[in-house]
Amino acid sequence: MQSGVRKSTRIALTGATGFVGGTLVDLACEQGMSLDALTRRSQPRRDGVSWIRGDLADRDALDEMMLGAEVVIHVAGVVNTADPLDFFRGNVQGTLAVLEAARAAGVPRFIYVSSLSAREPELSQYGASKAMAERLVKASGLDWTIVRPPWIYGPGDKDTLDMFKAAQWGGVPVPAVGRSSLIHVADLARLLLALIPGGEDVTFRCFEPDDGRNGGWEHGEVARAIGAAVGRRSLWVLRLPAWLMRLAARIDRRLRGAKAKLTLDRVGYMTHPDWVVREEARVPSARWQPQVESGAGLHATADWYRREGWL
Repeated sequence: MQSGVRKSTRIALTGATGFVGGTLVDLACEQGMSLDALTRRSQPRRDGVSWIRGDLADRDALDEMMLGAEVVIHVAGVVNTADPLDFFRGNVQGTLAVLEAARAAGVPRFIYVSSLSAREPELSQYGASKAMAERLVKASGLDWTIVRPPWIYGPGDKDTLDMFKAAQWGGVPVPAVGRSSLIHVADLARLLLALIPGGEDVTFRCFEPDDGRNGGWEHGEVARAIGAAVGRRSLWVLRLPAWLMRLAARIDRRLRGAKAKLTLDRVGYMTHPDWVVREEARVPSARWQPQVESGAGLHATADWYRREGWL
């Protein structure tokens, strides 16, 4: 059990069926906590989870989710889309709807999962939408904490899967220059639960958590670590300039349509050279510390992919 979190605390959760939200549900249930979780589709029964059928545009569903809740953890959002307006609808209007429902129900505590891309909103429409949503959270009058994760990886992650697949073939494409911080999805889930009680050390704060590696990871280092995770002793790191990444995004769009993983919007922030978390934005160590070293975490992720038949 996270320090300061009561088992009886009832959590209203959005994004429960996604990569981060699903890991959070698993961890909360392991600790005997109760959740009211929003879902678009029917879900199997699960002890500790009350599934609320609806989405961020369904005010009745949001109101139902808030009944009896003491904290909202808002994870849901649009990460990748072929239609840039979806970022505004999902990340801005969606966050506003959840905030309004929380205020109406008198839920005092609000934890928002943003993105490190919000630090540079001019680079992408995704980052801009997350930055706008952050401003709504800060103006809400609620007891809020914002979390800006960097690159999230771990079991169930479909975005990084392509890099693991590429590594199996012997070459991993990365932006030509730059560094990024990483965080394992389980560490992020533990942090979100650790933030539930609030307090002077976390209330009205915006945090940038990571795996604890000072200075983050140079892109080639990440590629080689993924290569090692899939058993590749030698790996070709393909350093792509921005113009070539934009071309690759257009090709991906032609080949996979709306399912394309590499979009022009993503290229906008992927080619930025500095996605390392800032020292002054770290979570207080007494509240939370990462437990998963990323080298070991990437190996475990590769093992999970294999077990599930993804690799």
